[in-house]
Amino acid sequence: MTEKDTYKTITETIEDILFKDKNSKFFGYAFPVLNENEAKEHIENLKKKHHSARHWCYAYKIGTETAIFRANDDGEPSNSAGMPIYNQILSFNLTNVLIVVVRYFGGVKLGVSGLTNAYKTTAQLTLEAANIIKKTINVDYNIFFGYQNMNTVMRIIKEKNLNITHQKMELDCQITISVRKKEAESVFKTFNKLYEINIKKV
Repeated sequence: MTEKDTYKTITETIEDILFKDKNSKFFGYAFPVLNENEAKEHIENLKKKHHSARHWCYAYKIGTETAIFRANDDGEPSNSAGMPIYNQILSFNLTNVLIVVVRYFGGVKLGVSGLTNAYKTTAQLTLEAANIIKKTINVDYNIFFGYQNMNTVMRIIKEKNLNITHQKMELDCQITISVRKKEAESVFKTFNKLYEINIKKV
């Protein structure tokens, strides 16, 4: 069994996707996020933007190999908002994403099934409007070497088409590379067996 080393996420913010049901308005938002603080910031900003709304329900999933998630009904009946939103994140097989659905109450109660459908549909329409991309899960390494070994190191980096994310070229050199997870062990072994060259996981 090959280890999965890719994940799907969205590339940019999606705003103001509108769904209406019995005079209630639901506005969908999707944000790419890397941590919970970013998610909280987006939610707070939306509460300011839509300060007269009734509910700001949301769900997010963050992380690749070990993911954290949260689903919040924000005062709607239990599991009628946050989980339907979260299930759309799962349905699209995404991570590092936050979806917020802002509701303006239209005076007519929708009932639990109506609410569940409205939040699910708004989240779905929002994600359908998003640009979804596949990314690789990467491992970062620092390579330490003397200037005299520069050609050897750079040759391997070129041969293996490795991505350099940082470099410091002096008498003592250091290069940081980002390697796709499934290739990481073989790259580590290649550098590790070389004389006067050290490689360490970041």
